[in-house]
Amino acid sequence: MLKDLFKKQKKYATIPSEQAKREIPEGIMQKCPRCGTIGFSKELEKNLKVCKSCGYHFSLSAPERIQLTVDEGRFFEYDKDLLSEDPLSFPNYPEKVKRDMEKTELNEAVVTGEGTVGGYPSVVGVMDSRFRMGSMGSVVGEKIARAAERAATKKYPLILFSASGGARMQEGVLSLMQMAKTSAALERLHREKVLFISVLTNPTTGGVSASFSSLGDINIAEPEALIGFAGRRVIEQTVRQKLPEDFQTAEFLLKHGQLDQVVHRSELRDTLIQLLDLHWSGRENHE
Repeated sequence: MLKDLFKKQKKYATIPSEQAKREIPEGIMQKCPRCGTIGFSKELEKNLKVCKSCGYHFSLSAPERIQLTVDEGRFFEYDKDLLSEDPLSFPNYPEKVKRDMEKTELNEAVVTGEGTVGGYPSVVGVMDSRFRMGSMGSVVGEKIARAAERAATKKYPLILFSASGGARMQEGVLSLMQMAKTSAALERLHREKVLFISVLTNPTTGGVSASFSSLGDINIAEPEALIGFAGRRVIEQTVRQKLPEDFQTAEFLLKHGQLDQVVHRSELRDTLIQLLDLHWSGRENHE
């Protein structure tokens, strides 16, 4: 009898039933990739998709970013009909684009249009990292160039939110040409003395960081955003030196003069409105 009292009991793992699984909707909880905190998705959305525990900024989709930035009901999209082709007959590229279109309900990796921000008319472009990792192909470059040209014509400030892995390899040199095209369009904006605000989010890398995203009259980034051209390992192998831990973060770039501000997401819209107010006030006084 005493032997039975001290007998080790077998431990069994409980497997949730199919009914229990159905009762917990998918996506109801989210885990912070930095601190590991698990919380309700709805609470995270209320906090602008910023972790309450550590301040980590989750990625935003283009529609979410537009909703947070532009005055409600005051956004009119440009060039929604532009669609990617397959100029190099790259294997499975059309199928991958089609899957991303279905997944994101977008036609490309950037949404451009015009609206008001704090009552100030502006041209706004937002890249979406869910679509081919926000890579810049011919359509992305064309939409951004057209947005810059419309801003120059209308004399509206241009606000561009970058979120990209760089050039789109499936379009080869045509993708690289978009770096020159977008930069040339922004040069016209500069000649017309129209404000360009570039907002760099996590991540902004490759050909996007080396072209339009770094050419703002004012360059702003969200906290701890990864910003850079080549990867850390490639640079370390090239220069044969160990790079600082915070290398290619928004804070590192701010410290070395490549950014004007690092702004928390909760303060970003107000910061943009302040900059637009200064710009419009300056224009009116000049005129």
